[in-house]
Amino acid sequence: QVQLVESGGGLVQPGGSLRLSCAASGFTFSSYDMSWYRQAPGKERELVARITSTGGNTNYADSVKGRFTISRDNAKNTGYLQMNSLKPEDTAVYYCNAASFRYHYWGQGTQVTVSS
Repeated sequence: QVQLVESGGGLVQPGGSLRLSCAASGFTFSSYDMSWYRQAPGKERELVARITSTGGNTNYADSVKGRFTISRDNAKNTGYLQMNSLKPEDTAVYYCNAASFRYHYWGQGTQVTVSS
């Protein structure tokens, strides 16, 4: 069955780092662009970062540019979001998305809390 499973979230102090993982199964992950979205309490879902299917191009929300890095390992069917210099405003549920022209899939989300 098609699955995207996020992991790596948790509680971290401001300035700290986390690496989120998105494990894909049940579809040809290498044929899909992958994105990370987040949703904080009281806010709309926000596109955080996107990477093309081959990993050749990336884009980021201005709010995370220079701090977050999206990557993927197609051989492992896994995408990543490296988050550095975390701020309290990064607190949100982070969701992995894989998209083709025909389909898009979502993970269940993983909570990231940045707090002192």
